[in-house]
Amino acid sequence: MTRGEYDVIVVGGGHAGCEAAAAAAKMGSKTLLVTMNLQTIAQMSCNPAMGGVAKGQILREVDALGGMSGIITDKTMIQFRMLNRSKGPAMWSPRAQSDRMRFAEEWRWALESLPNLDFFQDMVTGLIVEGGRVAGVKTGIGVEIKAKSVILTNGTFLNGLIHLGEKQFGGGRAGERASTGLTPELAALGFEYGRMKTGTPPRVDGRSLDYSKMEEQAGDERPEKFSFSSQTKPLETQRSCHITYTSNEVHEILKEGFDRSPMFNGQIESTGPRYCPSIEDKINKFAGKDRHQIFVEPEGWKTCEVYVNGFSTSLPEDIQFKALKSVAGFENVRFFRPGYAIEYDYFPPTQLKYTLETKLIDGLYFAGQINGTTGYEEAACQGLMAGINAHRKVQEGGEFVLGRDEAYIGVLIDDLITKGTEEPYRMFTSRAEYRILLRQDNADERLTRKGFDIGLAEVSRLAELEGKQSKVEELNRFLEKHGVEPMDVNPILESKGSSSIKQKLRLDGILSRPQIEFTDLMEYGELSNFVLDNGITREEWEQAEIKIKYQGYINKEKENAEKLSRLSDIRIPEGFDYKRLKSLSYEGCEKLSRVQPQTIEQAKKISGVTPSDISVLLVYMGR
Repeated sequence: MTRGEYDVIVVGGGHAGCEAAAAAAKMGSKTLLVTMNLQTIAQMSCNPAMGGVAKGQILREVDALGGMSGIITDKTMIQFRMLNRSKGPAMWSPRAQSDRMRFAEEWRWALESLPNLDFFQDMVTGLIVEGGRVAGVKTGIGVEIKAKSVILTNGTFLNGLIHLGEKQFGGGRAGERASTGLTPELAALGFEYGRMKTGTPPRVDGRSLDYSKMEEQAGDERPEKFSFSSQTKPLETQRSCHITYTSNEVHEILKEGFDRSPMFNGQIESTGPRYCPSIEDKINKFAGKDRHQIFVEPEGWKTCEVYVNGFSTSLPEDIQFKALKSVAGFENVRFFRPGYAIEYDYFPPTQLKYTLETKLIDGLYFAGQINGTTGYEEAACQGLMAGINAHRKVQEGGEFVLGRDEAYIGVLIDDLITKGTEEPYRMFTSRAEYRILLRQDNADERLTRKGFDIGLAEVSRLAELEGKQSKVEELNRFLEKHGVEPMDVNPILESKGSSSIKQKLRLDGILSRPQIEFTDLMEYGELSNFVLDNGITREEWEQAEIKIKYQGYINKEKENAEKLSRLSDIRIPEGFDYKRLKSLSYEGCEKLSRVQPQTIEQAKKISGVTPSDISVLLVYMGR
C-alpha cells in the first residue's frame, strides 16, 4: 500500500500538515501524508481568509522561505487589502479574502505534483516508538507504517468535542469525526496535555441578505499579492465584503439563551482565544457597548455561502437564528449551518525544542494547533519549520532555527517553547520587539537566501530577489545623487503642508520628510522617467522609500538585536540542575527546571524568571 519506510510521515492534512509535507518532499525526503479524509485537505475550517495583522507578515515569510501558502493564496483570492496603511510600514499587513473551495483544490493539486509525496487515508491511532525514538505510525485499520521521523499536525481533531447549545457530539469540525487514540498513548510516553476551545460562526445563504442595508468593504484600488514569486499576478477584479452591526435588540435576544450556553452553564471549562471572542462573550464582557461589528464575507467567486465574521457562537441554533434575523440586512436570513464551539486536546509547547521536535521522543515533531496556537498562518509556519527540520534531521543536515530578530516565525516559536500558552496563541505585531526589521515588504530579503541555502527556495526565487535588490539600490543611488530646484518642488511641498526650500536639495532629503510620499515626487520629471525606464515596480520603490524614511530606526533595532545576540551565545549545559543554585527564586528554579532553556536569552523570556535569576545564572557561568 505504501513505499516501505518513509523519511517523514506527516499526520493531518490541514495548513500545518500541507506545509510540512510539501517542505519535506520538495527538499528530497520520501514523505507520506496521512489524513482521515483526503477530500478535506487544506480546508479553511473557520473564516475564508489568509493574512491580516502580523499574520500577513508570517505568510510572506513562509513564501520567502519557499513554502506554498502564499502562492496558493494568490491563485485563489477574491479580494486583497493592505491593512494599516495609515500607520508606519512596520504595521502594514496584507490580507486576502479567499475562495474556500478553490484554495483546497489548489493545495491538493500542488501536493499531488510532488513526486516524493505519497498519500494515505486513515486515522492515525498510535505511534511506533523504539528505544526512545519514533519509528512510525499505527492506523485505525491496523496498518503499521515505518518512518525515520513523524510530524503530528492534528488540528482540533484530537478527542474533538463539538458544542451547540446543550448538545454535544464528537467531531474534529462540522461533519467530520474526531481523532482518538493518540492522546492516551502520548500521555503514557510522558507528555503533558490539556484542553482548549475555539469556535466558529454560522454560515448563511447570501441570496437571503439585503446588502443595501450594509456598508460595502471593497478591496484595494491597486491590489497587491502575497508571493514574491513572479508566477502569480495581482487580482484584476475583486468581490466586496460588507459590514453590518449588532444592536441592543440583538444582544437581548442572545441573552435569552445564556442559560443554555455551554460557555456559561459549565459544559465548556477549557480556554478559548482571547482575541477572537464569541458573540456571547463580547456582550457579556463589554456590556456597555451598544453594538459590535459583523463582517459579511463571501466564501468564493461562485458560491452564495457567506461567513458571518464576528458572530462566533455556541448558543442554541434557535437563539442564533432569532438574533441574526434582528441584524440589519439579515431580516430574511437562511442558515446553511449554525455556529458551534469545539474543545480539543493540545500539548503544552514547552515540551518542544526550537526545531519543534519533542524533547521526550527523538524524531517526533508537533506543529499547529496541537501546540496551542490558533490561525491558519500560525499553523502553516510551524508546519513549514517542522517539515524542514524533520528532513534535515533524517539527512543529518543540522537544525534550522530562526531568531526573534529574523522573522515573526522565530518570535512565535520562541514564545511557545519558552513561555508556553494557556490560551490559543495568536500572533500580533506587539509580540515582536523588532517590528521595523520584520516588515512584510522585506521578508524575501530576510529569508529567501536562507530558504535557498537549505534547498527549499528555488534558484529562480533567489534570482528574483537579487534583481529586486539591485533595482532598489539603483533607485536609492539616484535619489541620493539627484537634486531638485525650489521652483520644481515647492508647489508639491506646500500642497502637502511641508515647508518650502530656498536652495537645491537632494531627492532623498525631500523624501525623508514625513509628509512627503514617493508618489508625490513622481510629478518630478527626471524621477518619473528613471522609474519608467528601469521598470521599477511599486514594491521596489516602496522599499526604497522605507529605507530612506526609517533608516535611523532600522539601525537602532539592528544595534539592539546585536546586543541581545551576545547573551544568546551563552549556552546552558543540557540537563543543568538549577536546584544547585540556592540564590534562584523558587518560581524561577521551578520554571527553568521544567523548560530547560538552551541559552541565557531563552531563559530571560520564561514567564516567572526574574532579572535577578538571570544574574545568578550569569555569575555561575562566569559572565
